[in-house]
Amino acid sequence: MEFEIVSLVVSPVHRYEGRPSDGVLPFDGPESPLEVQVRAHQGIVGDRYFGTKHRHAAVTLLAAESIDQLEGDLGTGPFDPELARRNVVTRGLDVESLVHTTFTIAAGDGPIAFRSLSRANPCAWLNVVFAEGAQQAMRGHGGIRAEPLNDGVLRVGPATLLDVVEVPAEELSRSQRAVLGV
Repeated sequence: MEFEIVSLVVSPVHRYEGRPSDGVLPFDGPESPLEVQVRAHQGIVGDRYFGTKHRHAAVTLLAAESIDQLEGDLGTGPFDPELARRNVVTRGLDVESLVHTTFTIAAGDGPIAFRSLSRANPCAWLNVVFAEGAQQAMRGHGGIRAEPLNDGVLRVGPATLLDVVEVPAEELSRSQRAVLGV
């Protein structure tokens, strides 16, 4: 299936830290490269989650269509999808359908396989960077978290989704199985 990677976000620092009323932490550097290096079980090189204990959630993906829907739901915008702070923003891909699957994205130097075990739930910061009510409006379509299973490169531009396979129930947590009814 063909789709587009519309932006990449690599943040070496956690900019949405503390209370939203404190404001976004500044960072003086590039955060939106045209390509990123991805390392198996580590994440995106240069990102704050690279090589941490959060390897199962090291890469986040979001459909730009979710931001389009947010604009319609709130009657405001336009919003910059990069403000959601997801690493990979796509257009033309049903990102939410990839939770609890392994899947492969070809968008650079060789395809990269990922395993997604959880959603990327929206946080209260969305009410600050988008508009009041954004956190609630994004529930159920705030993206997914994934672990890269091999090394590769992702680039902004055309991409292909390959090999989507459901994660076996025994690899999911008890609470994930309960939600799925398995």
